[in-house]
Amino acid sequence: MPDHPVLMHTVLDAVDVRGLAEFYRELLGLHYRAGDEVPVGEDDADWLVLVDARGRRVLAFQEEPALTRSTWPSADVPMQLHLDFRVPSVEELERHRRRAQELGASLLLDRTDELDEPLYVLGDPEGHPFCLLVGTA
Repeated sequence: MPDHPVLMHTVLDAVDVRGLAEFYRELLGLHYRAGDEVPVGEDDADWLVLVDARGRRVLAFQEEPALTRSTWPSADVPMQLHLDFRVPSVEELERHRRRAQELGASLLLDRTDELDEPLYVLGDPEGHPFCLLVGTA
């Protein structure tokens, strides 16, 4: 028995649950939990889970009828939570930033001129901020 609670996954609220799940599935190369795949001709999902190649839960998405998008970097509507994703090089950072934007992300901050830790802050299609940065484990 573990000594502490174990993180199952991180949950993101979304107006379009399937759309946001698809964004992260494509961006991160994840898969739907068994049973969460799109049923033929229907999709009224209000809760979806994405897993990694080993079947471990990574992200979940729950329906919220209305969301106020973060206005970060303005403090009017703060981030409250964000995700950090690392890549091994500046070249990979640029590739993944372009790919994220092609999938529907928006650029919120370009900090690639910082040599110690170049990064981009992007907003996913529902407005949740996330970082792509060059880093090591």
